[in-house]
Amino acid sequence: MMRGLDNLDHRLLDAFQRDLPLVPRPYAAMGEQLGISEAEVITRLARLKTGGLVSRVGATIRPNTAGSSTLAAMAVPPGRIEEVAAIVGAEAGVNHSYLRDDDWNLWFVATAPDAAALERTLARISERAKLRVLDLRLVRPFNIDLGFSLSGGQTPARVRPPLRREVLTPEDAPLLQALSEGLALVPDPFAVLAASLNLDEHALLDRLRILQAAGIITRLGVIVLHRGMGWTANAMIVWDIAEEGIAEAGPLAAGCPGVTLCYQRRTVPGLWPYALYTMVHARTRDEALAVLDTLRALPPFSGVPHRVLFSTRCFKQTGALLHQREAAA
Repeated sequence: MMRGLDNLDHRLLDAFQRDLPLVPRPYAAMGEQLGISEAEVITRLARLKTGGLVSRVGATIRPNTAGSSTLAAMAVPPGRIEEVAAIVGAEAGVNHSYLRDDDWNLWFVATAPDAAALERTLARISERAKLRVLDLRLVRPFNIDLGFSLSGGQTPARVRPPLRREVLTPEDAPLLQALSEGLALVPDPFAVLAASLNLDEHALLDRLRILQAAGIITRLGVIVLHRGMGWTANAMIVWDIAEEGIAEAGPLAAGCPGVTLCYQRRTVPGLWPYALYTMVHARTRDEALAVLDTLRALPPFSGVPHRVLFSTRCFKQTGALLHQREAAA
């Protein structure tokens, strides 16, 4: 049992990292499934959030649909880690920032309402840090749903709905931003959210169903902070696979037990040739390296140059910036 978690906490988190009930009283529906009251569900989620084990109850949004995003890296001299991490973290659009054990050691995810705003974010960071920023845009996702069993069991593969970007409207931006920040831990969180957006609650729930079915919302549920849960041996394994091999290797890696994320990204000629990324969340380094061994045994990965970048420190982890609210008058 992980620190501070009892059996009911485990059941709550394993059952609802996705598929949050889209009903007016979701926490009551969760409690009914778990055999506990609505009030206890809310109390447990609040305790887990205060304890740094849960980020929020909310949504993850498919990259580059509502807004623009990228994964970026910097090679920061050891004596400047704190300084540069503070520069990166000060940007509202940076929602994840990690130190990894590699020459390219500071990694972050930046999001913005549009591509131009994202470019400005990266340019500000580079200028203030006086360092180059590698901009590693997403090319093709194979698995971008970071929800897995915290007990270490096999998480069933999920069929992603085909992306239908055309369903998005400008009115969706504030809704998706609010979901990235998280729902209120109150009995009627959708009513509270609807009122803040001047929407009807039932219309809002219908809209969420549409956005899920269109592949815009990739996950709606409890967003877990895995490091706090004991999953501290997290490795990003990057592969120098030729373009023609990625279509075969990507789905194979995404279905490999222990691989929690998998996607193709742009390379940077002469600096960063790695196109395929496999993320492994594990409790020990040996666990993570066992997943690497499994991957290397697959024919598309046999003999392929790769690097293993373990995360050693988390500087920032929040929801994405998809919509900039207007300042109050």
